Amino acid sequence: MQLSISSMIMHAGPMGQMVMLTLLIFSLASWSIVFMKIRLFKKAGRETNEFLDAFWSSKTLSDAAASAEHYPLSPEAAIFTSGFTELQKINKSRNRKEGKIGTETLEMQLATMDNLKRAIRRAESQEINALGKSLPFLATTGSAAPFIGLFGTVWGIMASFHDIGMRGSASLAVVAPGISEALVATAAGLAVAIPAVIAYNFFSNKLTEIENEMENFSTDFLNLVERDMLSKV
Repeated sequence: MQLSISSMIMHAGPMGQMVMLTLLIFSLASWSIVFMKIRLFKKAGRETNEFLDAFWSSKTLSDAAASAEHYPLSPEAAIFTSGFTELQKINKSRNRKEGKIGTETLEMQLATMDNLKRAIRRAESQEINALGKSLPFLATTGSAAPFIGLFGTVWGIMASFHDIGMRGSASLAVVAPGISEALVATAAGLAVAIPAVIAYNFFSNKLTEIENEMENFSTDFLNLVERDMLSKV
């Protein structure tokens, strides 16, 4: 007789079928996340490269801000937009103070950099959270799916031994079908878990690379702003 996985699932008991249905749901959700993240990371990477080219070729920060609006999926563009918005608020506040107390001192200018740095760090955290959204589900699938499959296998083996007791026979013909049906659950659990673990590790490493790139861009941006502020002292 040829091995038919679908036939084994159809002839499994209610608990076994429920386990397989649970694993199917985990699998569909995991693959949906994988394809979604592949598209997201690809678009984010492409838009980031385009934004960086526009940023370094811009003559003013206002020109760069106008370019950033065209790249909504770029983490660097979002960080720059957040930092530029905060910088505009700082400049407005500084101009009001200069009208009251005169020229701003070096210490006062450097103190305003703290607000800009906090705004950029907050934007970095938000972008990392957005890119890493749903990745914990892949980790959960990778760790939980094998145990769900193992539960189905244990339950199936228990049912097989119950049938042996009812029939009063322990021949291979009686034991083998139930055992083979039970082991399908373990195989299914591994089939769901392995791709999820591989995808989680891949996206986690990619997320780490993106985070490092964001930190490098934030440092460059802060250096530009700080040099500009110091040149006006």
